[in-house]
Amino acid sequence: MDLPRLGFGTYGRTGPEGRDAILAALEIGYRHLDTAQTYDTEREVGEAVRLSGLPRDEVFVTTKVSEGNLGEGQVIPSLERSLEASGLDHVDLALIHWPARKGGPAPEVYLRQLSEAKARGLARQIGVSNFTIALIEEARSILGDGVILTNQVELNPWFRNRKLADHCMSRGIVVTCYEPLARGKVGADPVLQRIAARHRATPEQVALAWELAQGYAVIPTSRNPDRIAQNFAAQDLALSSDELAEIDTLDRGIRSIDPDWGPVWD
Repeated sequence: MDLPRLGFGTYGRTGPEGRDAILAALEIGYRHLDTAQTYDTEREVGEAVRLSGLPRDEVFVTTKVSEGNLGEGQVIPSLERSLEASGLDHVDLALIHWPARKGGPAPEVYLRQLSEAKARGLARQIGVSNFTIALIEEARSILGDGVILTNQVELNPWFRNRKLADHCMSRGIVVTCYEPLARGKVGADPVLQRIAARHRATPEQVALAWELAQGYAVIPTSRNPDRIAQNFAAQDLALSSDELAEIDTLDRGIRSIDPDWGPVWD
């Protein structure tokens, strides 16, 4: 099953309200749910999948292995706990959420375990998140070409992350954009507002349509069913080449997620 390019992020979608938002996304038409061990939403994702009545093979579920589970002998047990929490017998995609910080396990330690998790059937496909160009190349040397499905990174019209994104795409690695709306801030951008008015759309839809037009995957989230539906409709918005080029100029180069222990960014 290929990675659906429009997904639903589940960060913050905890408890019954969160489960209902995830279920609403499935009812609207989303077929890609993104969770993580640190989000504490794996249980809600599993419940929503079951309540939806959809066949399991029609819903693509991604989870991410937390930084605290990267040591020798830790990755596979952590994914088994993820499956127990969700009640699913596999995830469609397992990612390394963050590369280990300085002094932590080497990439070979946790990437080999991730590959073994795929071989055991815990995950159908594997990938990474927040990997730099150097780390992507190291991962490719460890795992081989065509193994890493995606690199999930921060990317939106205000933070283009072009160097890394272009490198990933040149290697056949899909870029999955988190913070695709810059925490909703891009809605205030006058260029996006002007383009949106032209299409009778929202600025947020324009931002998502721009990302999808690059060939990226996007994982917006919301608790509001109307906003969830609006984001889903972005895939039907066709932007002109001039509009895409204009949006390309909006990069401010400012990250929303930048922990002091994170990797040295490109």
